[in-house]
Amino acid sequence: MSGAHDLAVVGGGVHGATVALFCARAGMNTVLFERGSLCREASGVNAGTLTMQMTRVALIPYALKAHAMWASARDWLGHDVGVVVCDGLSLAFTEREAELLTFRAGKRREAGAPIDLVSPARAQEVEPGLGPGVLLAGHCKVDGYANAYLTGQAYRAALIEAGVSLRERTPVSGVAREEAGFAVQTAAGPVRARRLVLAGGVWLEEMAAWLGIDLPIKVLVNQLAVTERVEPVMRTVVGIASGLLSLKQYPHGTVVIGGGWQGKGDRERGGAEIVPESLIGNMRLACHAIPALKNARLARAWAGLEAETRDALPAVGPLPGIPEAYICGSVHSGYTSGPYLARLLAQRMLGTEPADPLFPIDRLLAPAAPPTPVPSAAGRAADEQPHHV
Repeated sequence: MSGAHDLAVVGGGVHGATVALFCARAGMNTVLFERGSLCREASGVNAGTLTMQMTRVALIPYALKAHAMWASARDWLGHDVGVVVCDGLSLAFTEREAELLTFRAGKRREAGAPIDLVSPARAQEVEPGLGPGVLLAGHCKVDGYANAYLTGQAYRAALIEAGVSLRERTPVSGVAREEAGFAVQTAAGPVRARRLVLAGGVWLEEMAAWLGIDLPIKVLVNQLAVTERVEPVMRTVVGIASGLLSLKQYPHGTVVIGGGWQGKGDRERGGAEIVPESLIGNMRLACHAIPALKNARLARAWAGLEAETRDALPAVGPLPGIPEAYICGSVHSGYTSGPYLARLLAQRMLGTEPADPLFPIDRLLAPAAPPTPVPSAAGRAADEQPHHV
């Protein structure tokens, strides 16, 4: 296999770019393929939130370490991604939301997240811009956000500096197994590598099928919006216990509004269409939480794709039965945890024991496959709400 790369990474979001970066810095001759521009799919159209309060319980230890990575991005990435570390609040306006908040905050606190339940008065001290009607709030000092647009620029510079062969705007149509590795199929011909990482987000289902693996991946079409630049109206990251709101104001004045309201789209079309009723509902919640937003105008709204496995836990680890092939991605709230999970996979590929367990996909395949334990059953979806619900 003369001239082959040591590693080929298919997918240029945060997961794929981080794996490629750490492997290249360790001496691997690495090539990375991205069908568009780097970090412009899910990694570039999300809200950039770095929060513990909407992270799955099993991922809390990972998210805490990933948050520290984001906060020190200038040190390990070498470039600015516009990270702001600030307090975060998750609000309850109804008794039902208060019940959910109490249960979920307790589970996350048990997993290590520094989340405290606070009174409406204390929440108002933390965030003076809050509106009336808050019954209870979860307060976490480990929160914040990054600028999703800057992420791709920062990773591109770091990857080039590390010597990665960066193939942007290069769609991959398939991968073939060969005697000494893999042949990545592109319009310009095959590119060969001894090792392979599939890091394609919502497209991981299709990518795994290239190698004969049936890996179901759910596609979410999340709507987001951004306001014009306005005077400071908030200084924290604000959400609602139901998960239907995510708010933060960037230093230059714009406010990004999200919360998982679903638009229309799919793998083929991407985020194709905004649902007006959902946009209106999201904006009403935002103005209820931060009343000063009623005076702001929306500048833009869009929909972006998010990948999720059956149990909403990551797909990070080796591909069963295929030596030197790995998968990395499909993480619920994956922007927060992505860099640390990808660094763990790089450690495994470089022959060292990862600092924390990976999330192999054996558990997600057909029943015939032997089950593989994940780090904590507490993070499964069933434990994300009170048991009587």
